[in-house]
Amino acid sequence: MAELDTSGGGKHKGGKVRSKKASTRVDLTAMVDLAFLLITFFMLTTTLSKPKAMDLVMPDKDEKTKDQLPVAASRSMTLLLGANNKVEWFIGEPGKSQPTTDNYGRNGLRKTLIEKGREIQQSTGKYMVVLIKPSDKSNYKNVVDVIDEMNITGVQSYAIVDIMPAELELLKRDGNY
Repeated sequence: MAELDTSGGGKHKGGKVRSKKASTRVDLTAMVDLAFLLITFFMLTTTLSKPKAMDLVMPDKDEKTKDQLPVAASRSMTLLLGANNKVEWFIGEPGKSQPTTDNYGRNGLRKTLIEKGREIQQSTGKYMVVLIKPSDKSNYKNVVDVIDEMNITGVQSYAIVDIMPAELELLKRDGNY
């Protein structure tokens, strides 16, 4: 049991003998119990930082889908992730349109996705499909950045697919591989 003694204590110098005052005694046991109850309460009710994860649906490797719908090249955008945090993009098929080199972020890839998405929506009446093709020289951060941009810009349909040899040649030609 804890207590707080507030008596004067000790002897005073001088010739007079003073009457002994009754000491004030405060029992602190309840205070200690309350402190532990509050600590326990806040430990159990506080939410810690939640892990940030992004849902990504991937098909099974063993299961081949037979009911794939064809997508018109006029509404598909291909993103080639290269070295040095550069991304090249083109609309349609490789070789038929000149790829444009861009960077990640608000004024780069995000702006392009928003503008091209609107253009495709107005011209075809359908949403844009984005094919993300990371190269061997791109890093994990580049893929995460692109998926973040897909979520920020509200792209409805995108896929991460293997890069083709012709597209690798485009990256090499432009110095992004």
